[in-house]
Amino acid sequence: MDQHWDKSLAEALPGFIAPESEVNFHFALKELIAKLNDSHAFLGTRTLFLNFSGDKFIPFETKIIDDRAIVISSKNDSLTKLDDIRIGDIITKFDGKTIAQILKEKTRYIEGSNAPTVLRNANTVIFNGKTKNAEIEFIRDGKTTVKSINRYIYKDIKVKPVTKEKWKILDDNIGYVDFTSLMYDDIPALIENLKDTKAVIFDNRCYPNGVMSAIAGWINSHEKDFARFTYPDITYPGKFYWSRNFQIGSENPANYKGKVIVLVDENTQSHAEFTAMSLQTAPNVTIIGSQTAGADGNVCSFQIVKGFYTAFSGIGVFYPDKKETQRIGIVPDIEVKPTLLGVQQGRDEVLERAVLFARSGK
Repeated sequence: MDQHWDKSLAEALPGFIAPESEVNFHFALKELIAKLNDSHAFLGTRTLFLNFSGDKFIPFETKIIDDRAIVISSKNDSLTKLDDIRIGDIITKFDGKTIAQILKEKTRYIEGSNAPTVLRNANTVIFNGKTKNAEIEFIRDGKTTVKSINRYIYKDIKVKPVTKEKWKILDDNIGYVDFTSLMYDDIPALIENLKDTKAVIFDNRCYPNGVMSAIAGWINSHEKDFARFTYPDITYPGKFYWSRNFQIGSENPANYKGKVIVLVDENTQSHAEFTAMSLQTAPNVTIIGSQTAGADGNVCSFQIVKGFYTAFSGIGVFYPDKKETQRIGIVPDIEVKPTLLGVQQGRDEVLERAVLFARSGK
C-alpha cells in the first residue's frame, strides 16, 4: 500500500464515528478500501451505486489517454449513432468539468493497484450518473463541439455481443490468438493450424478462459517452475508463509519452436496475469504492451454488514525467485501504449509492434 494501514484506518475513523450523513459514511468506507491499492478490491453498496457511479450508462466505451477520454468502441451502435458519437472522438469535458478535474475529485475513491488500472476503472465513474442526459465537449477532425448525449439504465443498452476470431495467420506466417474467445477444447485445432508459423502472438489483453495449462504445455519442451504463493497464517495474524514452487508444462519434444509474443495492458488482471506468467516459461518469449493490473491470485469477497459488499486479493503471487507481481503486474519487455492518434486512425499499436518484432526480432 502507498500508506501504512494503521494510518489509513486512523484517518478514516472520524468518518465512521460521526459522519455528516449516511452517504458520507459510505464514501468514507469506500475511500478506505481504495487505499488498499488493490485492483481486486471494491466496495459495493446501493448508496454508492446511486451517488458515486450512478445508474445511467453511456452506450460507448472510452479510454483515458493524456487526461482526455477517447471513444474506443460502441456497446450499442444504434444508441451511439443516435447521439452521433464516433470512435476517435476525444472528450475533453464532461458536464462542464475537464477530465483532469473529475479525476482529481474522484480518484481517491477508485480502487486499483496502480495508476493505469485506476484510470481504467475511472471511465465508468466519469461518465455514469443519475440523469438521462449529460453534456460533453469533444474534439473531432480538429473542431471542438459541445453537445448533449443520452444515458440509459444498463439493461436498456442491450450491449451487442462481440465475436472475435479465435486465431488466424497474419502476413509473413505469423500466428495470432485471441484469448477472449479461445476455449480449452479449441487447443488441438489451434496447435495443428499454427504449429508451422514462425511466431505466435497471444493477445492476453482480456480475461482468458482457462487455456493456460494447455498453451504452456504446447510452447514448452518440459516441466518448468513458474510461480509461488504466500498464504496468511490464520493462527498468527500478520504472519505469512511461502508455498512450494508451482509447475507448468510436461515432457513434449514436439513443442512449438517459433517466437512466442504475449500482449498485455491494464485489462490483463488476475488469471490473465497468472496466464502471462505461465507463458513466460517458454524459451523464446517476449511480453509487449503496458503495465498490467497488478492483482494476481485469488479474490476474498464477503459482506461486511448487510448491504456492504467488499473484496481484496487473498494471497501473494510471486515468480519462483520471489519477485512479486502484486501492484507491479507483469512487466513488458517492450513497452507500447495506445495513442490518441492511433485510436483515431483505427490502429492497434500494440499489435503492430508485436508484428514488427515477430518479423525483425527488434
